[in-house]
Amino acid sequence: MKRRYLFAFAFFMASGLASYGQKVSLEMKNVKLEKVFDVITEQTGLSVAYSRPTVDPEKKVTVTAKNEELAEVLKRLFAGSNVTFEIGKEKVYLRQQAQAKSSKPRNISGTVVDANGEPIIGASILVNGTTNGTITDFDGKFSLENVPEDATLNVSYIGYKTMTLAAMDPKLSQLVLKEDTEVLEEVVVTALGIKRSEKALSYNVQQVNADDVTSNKDVNFVNSLSGKVAGVNINASSSGVGGISKVVMRGTKSIMQSSNALYVIDGVPMFSANNKGGTEFDSKGATEPIADINPEDIESMSVLTGAAAAALYGSDAANGAIVITTKKGKEGRVRITVNSNTEISNVFVAPSFQNRYGTGSSWSSADITRSWGKALNEYNYYGYDPVSDYFQTGITGTESISLSTGTDKNQTYASASAVNSKGIVPNNKYNRYNFTFRNTTSFLDDKMTLDVSASYIMQGDQNMVNQGVYNNPIVGAYLFPRGNDWEDIKMYERYDAVRKLNTQYWPVGDAGMVMQNPYWVNYRQLRNNRKDRYMFNASLNYKILDWLSVSGRVRLDNSNNKYTEKFYAGTNTQMTELSTRGLYAIEKSADRQLYADFLVNINKNFGEKWSFQANLGGSFTDMRYEFLKNRGPIADENFEGEKPGLSNGFYVQNLSVRKTMKIEDGWREQTQSLFASAELGYKSTYYLTLTGRNDWPSQLAGPNSKSKSFFYPSVGASVVLSELMPNVNKDYLSYMKVRASFASVGTAFERYIANPRYEWNESTGQWSNTTQYPLYNLKPERTESWEVGLSMRFLKDFNLDLTYYHTVTKNQTFNPELGVSGYSKLYIQTGAVRNQGVELALGYEKTWKDFTWNSNYTFSANQNKILTLADNVINPATGESFSISTLNMGGLASTRFLLKEGGSMGDVYSNMDLRRDDKGNIYIGENGRPVTEKIASSDDYIKLGSVLPKANMAWRNSFSWKNFNFGFMVSARLGGVVFSRTQAILDDFGVSESTAEARDLGYVLVNGNDRVTPENWYRTIGSGDAVAQYYTYSATNVRLQEASIGYTFPRKMLGDVCDLTVSLVGRNLWMIYCKAPFDPESVASTDNFYQGIDYFMMPSTRNVGCSVTLKF
Repeated sequence: MKRRYLFAFAFFMASGLASYGQKVSLEMKNVKLEKVFDVITEQTGLSVAYSRPTVDPEKKVTVTAKNEELAEVLKRLFAGSNVTFEIGKEKVYLRQQAQAKSSKPRNISGTVVDANGEPIIGASILVNGTTNGTITDFDGKFSLENVPEDATLNVSYIGYKTMTLAAMDPKLSQLVLKEDTEVLEEVVVTALGIKRSEKALSYNVQQVNADDVTSNKDVNFVNSLSGKVAGVNINASSSGVGGISKVVMRGTKSIMQSSNALYVIDGVPMFSANNKGGTEFDSKGATEPIADINPEDIESMSVLTGAAAAALYGSDAANGAIVITTKKGKEGRVRITVNSNTEISNVFVAPSFQNRYGTGSSWSSADITRSWGKALNEYNYYGYDPVSDYFQTGITGTESISLSTGTDKNQTYASASAVNSKGIVPNNKYNRYNFTFRNTTSFLDDKMTLDVSASYIMQGDQNMVNQGVYNNPIVGAYLFPRGNDWEDIKMYERYDAVRKLNTQYWPVGDAGMVMQNPYWVNYRQLRNNRKDRYMFNASLNYKILDWLSVSGRVRLDNSNNKYTEKFYAGTNTQMTELSTRGLYAIEKSADRQLYADFLVNINKNFGEKWSFQANLGGSFTDMRYEFLKNRGPIADENFEGEKPGLSNGFYVQNLSVRKTMKIEDGWREQTQSLFASAELGYKSTYYLTLTGRNDWPSQLAGPNSKSKSFFYPSVGASVVLSELMPNVNKDYLSYMKVRASFASVGTAFERYIANPRYEWNESTGQWSNTTQYPLYNLKPERTESWEVGLSMRFLKDFNLDLTYYHTVTKNQTFNPELGVSGYSKLYIQTGAVRNQGVELALGYEKTWKDFTWNSNYTFSANQNKILTLADNVINPATGESFSISTLNMGGLASTRFLLKEGGSMGDVYSNMDLRRDDKGNIYIGENGRPVTEKIASSDDYIKLGSVLPKANMAWRNSFSWKNFNFGFMVSARLGGVVFSRTQAILDDFGVSESTAEARDLGYVLVNGNDRVTPENWYRTIGSGDAVAQYYTYSATNVRLQEASIGYTFPRKMLGDVCDLTVSLVGRNLWMIYCKAPFDPESVASTDNFYQGIDYFMMPSTRNVGCSVTLKF
């Protein structure tokens, strides 16, 4: 019978007894009952009187109370027993309760589950006032005999709210217990997978549940985090399904290094992608390692936005970290979960097109590519619209199955999933298959735990396009002359009798920008990527003492990639490097990551007041990258001295010997580290945390390098103010904590700076004869950060987390573009960038009988400022001092990202303007056209704004009523600008709606009263590099980002076979406000200086689908 009460307390009501309002605070685990009595006497002055047959003082109990009434504590302490109590003036009397007369006995049964419908194993069910009780089995089921009809039951489980209900209550058939946040101390997974008490944290850590990313999931689950975490800006890639995401926490910090966050899986950092995504010409989309993860394998996530939170990861996490905990097997019966999700996708935001003016131009009668012709009529009107006539409905199917089972000694988890997607442009595909196995075993009397897992991922994509003009089908689709018949070019290839093969049919021409038939690009310029990735993990933990353990982990993460390009022989030889027979490329790359660490864990209490937690350890990371590439045109008779190859023969030996690019490259990086953290707590109220980490990175391994390692410290403190306010009504304020922290972390610079090398020049096909200037006294790019915060739970149903942070990133490592004799370039380490801002998360949850409303609001605002660039810096090559006030980071067309002291890392300028007269009016030439002119000096460039947002916010709501659930999220970005070169070219070619509206009016009004013909105006400002200030738009946007509605069919409705949940889900459903002609939240590249740039960017998508989940 004792075994039945191992897992939980039952609730017992001692009625009719008086209480004098004494309050006690207890935090006692597995102690003798008499020890509890001693503490009660110490705090209240009341001795405890009892007799041994009634009360066993040697019995060990666990009790927690925070300034609670003594009577309430005693009720919990003796719940489920036959002991009652009376609080007198000087003593507490414990007595045996008299047995009540029972009515007619009955046999009862039922099931106890949690809020997710998962069975609760070991929940206690007790008949009030008796010793008749039981616990639930592996399926959460229970049965009791001889229960009086008028009896009441107490159902309890540690960490859940105790429920009292009638023995005959129909709810017992499937009773749902809710978590008791007042009793269950929240534990947060932090750096290195270390679990810490939430109240002890001195920095901001935001928890995300698995349901937040799986209930309305993106193939790259990172995109599903957008709007759900304060202080994190997530921009989805225009590469489409499975594309790379740009994730920046607390602002852009580095000039040359990535600002993307670190991803950590089960305590182990994951290597980042080498591919940032194509930009102006490449148009090649990109995926990333984190996008390979199956979201159904995720248990929870912790987002560490601050430097102090991620300090234990050292140089890897200067930009913050997303710490992911994956699922393990659970003790109990076999549980199988099957999920099927099907979504359809359509264009969400695209430019506005015209189709009422036809082909032609007043500038040239021979122009057959533009649409500045006469208005179309019923005889020559085709009504072509790229959105409806070219883009197709995409479809993504995701199927997954997982299994969990185990005993108290051994648990197993296994899963498999498949993602198959067809994009919104023809012949664009993405496929991914995941297989995972994990086993956790404890032995040696549960002192040792072995956790091993293995994953295999097979991923492939075809024609993944982000933006740019080469190999981008939407160029031709957008610019197709409106007086031509779109149906005519759908047969994209025609047989060439002379060449005896099919070639591209595109009578429009390339318009001087490699414009091609979109369907030819789709089906005859093929780009395929195939990845095979396998991951092995093992961890071993040994518990030496109750308070001391050691653990070790090792992870192997290997990925093999094969990328091919097959460009068929066509009519445009620019894409085939002047070969009339085609082009072929094959690239093979391999990523290898080996990680191992060792930890000593200490978690000890000293008496009832002091607590101490420490972690000491070391880690080893070895990363390797190998790359092999052959790319070139198929040998052609036009190539001097070469025999022609076989047309469309896609193999290396068929390529031109002289023109084929052959590259072999690779690198290896290694970091050894030692780290330690210590946390001291007093009275569960005051906490002090110290961490330190020292890295020995291989980037410092130059022969004359003076620095060998970097050290990163952090310190933090928190005070639980609610513990100091015992008289405050908990209904008004149940929890309040203030916290502060400081950290100094760094980012390692690019490899080879300390040990320069000769580089291969792809354009010349030769090795360079100079290296960069070697630097030996290198410093890390150090981010010094401090933050203060407030956490509260108040008015029963509200919770608040508020953070203010201030970071300065020093020692910016960059190339100042200074000439240096005898060397190719040099780097300097100077400059500082500041980010400061606030993060706010406000939550509300309320239940009214069967109805629950959960609402969360997040807000973040960041101010980015360049404090210094180079002020009287010593040139390491000459010893002379110099200063830099402006750094040109490049851009697109007439836009330039200029870094200036006092400006921001996102400031974008225009180097072109319209000529103006002495009065500042736009000059109109004799031909009726405005005139553009370049701005010579960067000091005179016209500032367009910053591509960085001023603030982000989101409001998320979920409602549940009985088995129905409904939810939605509205998100907003405030401030910033974006530039669309796409819109400029659409205006130049006369296919935009704005040009048609001007033609409808008959003129464009300039200088208040000057009338310019629409073609003269739009072709001037839109052609060439374009006058960027006319194509810069506010990036502010508000959207209905997510919505879902679902119903869960109870297991009983399905013959107790399974639970069935059916949901309708949607993402990017409604753009409520947006002035830009493209989605401002989409990015083509994760590069620091390409955000907010649109150059025939693939449009973002609206997704609507149905999800079905079965739990057996």
